[in-house]
Amino acid sequence: MSKHTTGFTRRCFLAGAGTVAVVSLSGCLGTSEEMDPVSIESGQNCDQCGMVIDQHPGPAGQTYYQNNSPEGHDPPARFCSTTCTYRHRFAKEQSGWTPAETFLTDYSTRDYETQTDGGKTIISRHLGREAFASTERLTVVANSEVEGAMGTAIVPFSDSGDAESFAEEHGGQTLPAEEISRELVGGM
Repeated sequence: MSKHTTGFTRRCFLAGAGTVAVVSLSGCLGTSEEMDPVSIESGQNCDQCGMVIDQHPGPAGQTYYQNNSPEGHDPPARFCSTTCTYRHRFAKEQSGWTPAETFLTDYSTRDYETQTDGGKTIISRHLGREAFASTERLTVVANSEVEGAMGTAIVPFSDSGDAESFAEEHGGQTLPAEEISRELVGGM
């Protein structure tokens, strides 16, 4: 019985040590909260361009920063488009802000629609927290014929096969979301 108790005590110690390490690490990141995507609510504005997010089609985004918060509301910063998400990140990086986690709409997990409106092909919007995934896991389609809130949409997918199929149908090229460049979002 004492052997079982010793193992239990050791496990408790190891679990406690792991918890302390996670809490300490989150302190180094400048936040004690977990960085999870949130639902973007009706009437909320884009932290980059100011547009009301739910009034426009296409992918949306959100970013947590280390030791910095968006002006006027709790983190994360929220965006009407992938383009605004990255433009904001690049601008804030020049001001010394460090992105800790960025989430984009994951069209691999959504039943999305594309439709033609006024000669433009647009893609549906999804703003619930479950619609977002970390950019570390996403492949995007850039320069397609599909538009979102800021013109040509950069459309994210967690399944690279879904991204390839989307590009075959709507044009554009695929690349990892983490490789989106200033040139790509600046030229759109």
